[in-house]
Amino acid sequence: MTAPVFRSEVFDVEDIELSGTGEQFVRGGRDRFDRLGAALDGIRRIGVIGWGSQGPAQAQNLRESLAGTDIQVTVGLRSGSSALTDARAAGFEEDDGTLGEMFEVIGSSDLVILLISDAAQAELYPRIFEALRPGATLGLSHGFLLGHLANQGADFPADINVIAVCPKGMGPSVRRLYEQGRDVNGAGINASFAVHQDVTSQATDLALAWAVALGAPYTFRTTLESEYRSDIFGERAILLGAVHGMVEALYRHLVESGVDPVTAFNRTADNVTGTIARTISSKGLLAVRDALGPDGREQFDRAYDVTYDVMVPLLAEIYDEVASGNEIRSVILAGQRLDRFPLTTIDGSPMWQAGAQARARRDTLDTAIDPTTAGVFCATMMAQVDVLVERGHPWSEVANESIIEAVDSLYPYMHARGVAYMVDNCSTTARLGARKWGPRFDALLSQVALPLIDGGGAGAGAVGASRAFPDHPVHRTLEALAATRPPVDIAVE
Repeated sequence: MTAPVFRSEVFDVEDIELSGTGEQFVRGGRDRFDRLGAALDGIRRIGVIGWGSQGPAQAQNLRESLAGTDIQVTVGLRSGSSALTDARAAGFEEDDGTLGEMFEVIGSSDLVILLISDAAQAELYPRIFEALRPGATLGLSHGFLLGHLANQGADFPADINVIAVCPKGMGPSVRRLYEQGRDVNGAGINASFAVHQDVTSQATDLALAWAVALGAPYTFRTTLESEYRSDIFGERAILLGAVHGMVEALYRHLVESGVDPVTAFNRTADNVTGTIARTISSKGLLAVRDALGPDGREQFDRAYDVTYDVMVPLLAEIYDEVASGNEIRSVILAGQRLDRFPLTTIDGSPMWQAGAQARARRDTLDTAIDPTTAGVFCATMMAQVDVLVERGHPWSEVANESIIEAVDSLYPYMHARGVAYMVDNCSTTARLGARKWGPRFDALLSQVALPLIDGGGAGAGAVGASRAFPDHPVHRTLEALAATRPPVDIAVE
């Protein structure tokens, strides 16, 4: 699943070496918006279908980036959708043709960006495919539909382009950083792109133009299969599910040992989403351990060794569930129950109640890195990296889905207001996966890892993973990708 080579007629394709492997990327920025018209030659209408996590961000970013061209961005929604009011408030109107019924918009658009929920895509894809014009381009921001079609023994129509542009962050981050980037020649979310079918010999430039117009500073190539496997896996692991289960277990462990709730929250949840995440974002993973004194490093290593050992099998299980299609089937089944059994909140535990008090007292609390929290967190993150590397994913995808998206896009939301604010700003597929797998991480830490860490044990299968941590090739990848970091930190509203 290494990244395929590509070329562009419009954008400059640059080479980058990531941990000894060559990849390519396209640099974005507002100074490249003048190339969008050429890259989108023949496109007169872009239909953005849906108004969930990604819809508002992508529709507004595209409209702003394409201002001054003759390309119209139109939002397509179901008749009677509750989102119509929100779309109108964002400036999309029926009277000027920028807002319409979804199937009418699909049928009249040259580029259809399908951003309805994964469950809705699975239910409606026959009608969507029927509505698409021959030679049109279907754009996806997630490869879920490919996985569902494979489960069904079906395929995309043979007479359309199928491309993907997948921002490495939730919709609100895509919009917020785009807004912040107006004065610095762009400060958006990096993206990956894929060309699954190219019937017009234009699909690569269409995908790249879409990514640049969204504000992506750097865009890397992947495949649709590689994207959905790493993305669905990552959501259930370190991006959402694992971090939630992890901090719950660590917090409860401290409280049970006599630490007061506010301090326990500060040393666990806030430590991860605050000091640790900011350190990784600006200095890399190694800087987390380097910030500790000798005793702290010893404690970090013990926590790292035990946690890595117990996490690898769980992460391998999650990946295999995604790759086999089982996780996609699970999402489809869960989606069929949501009308009767809506998703409930996930921030009602004692930890999140203490979190409100801790956030109010942040200015007076210790911001030093907690060695045990850091060891548990970094080991889980690195275990995810190794599972993806073993499965052949390109380094750009491994780093983004395991590290960069977490610390630069998602965790700032959890830090600002709590886990529900982070998870429930994501797709339904992500929300379901975080709820399903988060408790597994909690249980594994509570029942296996933390007792071993307390007892000084290393676990039956531990091989001293912390010894390999300083020389892991992912650090070279992060160093190379540091230049792709947005020039501003996201400001969560």
